[in-house]
Formats: sequence, C-alpha cells, structure tokens
Amino acid sequence: MTVTIQPSQARGEVFAPPSKSMAHRLLICAALCRGTSRVHGISDCEDVRATLGCLKSLGISFEVSGDCVTVWGRPFSELAPKNPLYAKESGSTLRFFIPLALLTGAEVVFTAERSLLSRPFGVYEMLAEQKGFVFKKNESSITAKGPLHAGEYRVPGNISSQFISGLLFALPLLHGDSRIVITTAVESRSYINLTIKALSEFGVSVCWEDEHTLFIRGDQNYESREISVEGDYSGTAFLEAMNLFSHEIYVKGLDDESLQGDKIYRQYFPMLSQGVPTLHIGDCPDLGPILFAVAAAKHGGVFSGTRRLRIKESDRAEAMAMELRKFGVTVKVHDDSVVVFPTVFHAPSEPLYGHNDHRIVMALSVLLTVTGGSIMGAEAIKKSYPGFFRDLSMLGICLSEKEDETNATD
Repeated sequence: MTVTIQPSQARGEVFAPPSKSMAHRLLICAALCRGTSRVHGISDCEDVRATLGCLKSLGISFEVSGDCVTVWGRPFSELAPKNPLYAKESGSTLRFFIPLALLTGAEVVFTAERSLLSRPFGVYEMLAEQKGFVFKKNESSITAKGPLHAGEYRVPGNISSQFISGLLFALPLLHGDSRIVITTAVESRSYINLTIKALSEFGVSVCWEDEHTLFIRGDQNYESREISVEGDYSGTAFLEAMNLFSHEIYVKGLDDESLQGDKIYRQYFPMLSQGVPTLHIGDCPDLGPILFAVAAAKHGGVFSGTRRLRIKESDRAEAMAMELRKFGVTVKVHDDSVVVFPTVFHAPSEPLYGHNDHRIVMALSVLLTVTGGSIMGAEAIKKSYPGFFRDLSMLGICLSEKEDETNATD
C-alpha cells in the first residue's frame, strides 16, 4: 500500500493505541490461570493476533468480542499441541512462548516469517545446553521440548529482554525457587518491569533481589481476573511528535504512572527541539526512528546505544538513514551510535519506502505531514497500530491510500 500525505494541519483529541507490549503479557497470564479471565482493550494488530494464534495452537480456548478477549486458562502441563505455533513477525510472541512450550513436556514446533527466524536466538541455545531441554533452530522453524526445571539461569544483559520475560512467565509455576542472574549491564529493564507488573496483576510475585538478579518463587499459581490494557507510549510518540511541527494533538488514555520505558520521549523531544543533544536509546530502541526523524527536521542529534536497531523488523538505523537522505539529511551509522547532521530539510526527492517496518512508516509519515510525499509499503503499520492513518485523517491530515501494484524493494 502506498500512502500519499499532503502538507496539512492536525488538531483534536485521540485515544492512545493500546499497548501491544502489555496485551501480549496479559493474554499469556490469562492463559496460565486456572479459570476464566477477561482482557479489555485488545488491539487487532498483527503482533497480538500472533499471540492469540499461538495460544489457540497450544490448546487454549478464548473468545474475541470487540476489543475484549475472554480466556479460559488451563495448566500448560496438560497441553499437547499437534500443530506448529505460527509467530508471524512478532518477536515478543516467539520469545515469550518458547519457555511456555517447555512447560508442556511435548515437542512443540514454532514457525515464523523468515525475517524473524533470522534474528539471534543464541541465549536459548545456550540455556538448552546448560539445562538439558531441547532447542533446535533451522531456517524455517524452531523445535522446543521440555521439561523446564527450576534453578539459576545466567543470561547476558545485552540480549532482548523478551528472552528474560519468557522465563519469568514459566518459572513461577515450577517446583522450587529460581533466579535469573543477568551477567552484564541490563538493557531494556523497563520491559522486564512490565512483565513483573503483568505477573503481579495475576497474583504472581517476582522481585529484583539486586540490580542484576531476579528472584522467582516457585509453586505459584496465576489467579484469573478482569483487566484492561493500558495506552501505549510507543505508538503515542508518533502522534505527540507531530506537536513539534505546529500540530495540536491531545492524546487521551495514557497512564502517567506507567512503567513503559518509551515514555522517555517526553524528555527527549524538547531536547531535540532546543539543540543538538546526545541521547542514549539502548533502553528504548523502538523510539529510534521517530527520534531520528525529529532530529532530521530540527537541529540534528547524536544517539548512542543503537546496536540493537539492526535486529528489529528492519535495520532501523540504516533504513532511516536511507530514507532521510531523500529529505536532504546526512546520517552516519556507526557500530553503536547514529549521528543525524543538521541540514536544510526539504520535501523528499522521491517516494519513500517503509522497509516492512511499522515504526519506519510512522516516523516518515510525521515528516510528510510537513513536507508532503508518498510512502510505499505503508501497510506495515498493521503490525502494531493498524488505525494510525485513520487517526491521522480524523485529526485533519489530508492523505490517500492506494494498493501497490508491485512490491517495493530496497
């Protein structure tokens, strides 16, 4: 899909999209309960669909009614899935479900898009060798088989926090206490804390014993409940970034006390508007595209902690560098940093490309509300925020959508 955006003004109120990060976590907790839970505020985005699909393949029953999902939880030890679990392109889904599959004791096969399976999974390979469970990966699938045992799990801190969260879902159900010892500096701690919060909502206790050690008491039970998904700061960042360019948007439905690490954009945006700051984004890599976009249209910026942007839906630093060049912006991508140089910002010289990455598409769209232009591959927004262009249009942005006749390439 190609979206063409005209320079136009956005004004009005809009609800924040629901947090897909919390949606994944709450749905999984609901499935681990003995009883019926209801989770309100579930988005129809592709990543959440992937989690629901994997629950169904495992043998968990649920019913979707509007934005509410009713889940009938069961002990995973009673499940024996016969069909592969298809994680689509959702890294959260795949990494969360691997330890859950080990609870079944059965051989569980995962499939996913090639772009996801090409990402690193070495931490599970290492743990399988240490702990004696089966983890086999090839170009088209992953096979896992338990049992998973309580004990000490040592993992580096520079891996995706999703690996750690996956263990946090499963370990409280085992007989005996466990610890996760993070052996290096912890990146994306806020996402681990979101998992701890979701667990606590369902009556499961996990705590930080010290800066690098998580203590997980064993023999716990998840308690069914009714709960709502909070608003998403990651998605809202694109809407509130527009206010830096004379738009007037008020986003409702956000929790000021949220543990979401991406709400730090509210500190970073003013810094980018006022000067050329150096910002560390190792704990908020999903903000990378919109921060680069704002820097390009303002005064430039220096960003550290960017290494993990290579293994997202696209190589986000290189993808944004490629697209920002079309606006006349020079971007230098280094091993663990990105420099956006100040320049005379102008309308793009050719159509933009979304690189099959929802956050690239949304970041570029913010800039096009100022300059005008087109983005090919804009359907990538379905991964996290399928209503993004609908909301922009409702707020007053003039845009049109057209199905692509051929697939764009890099």
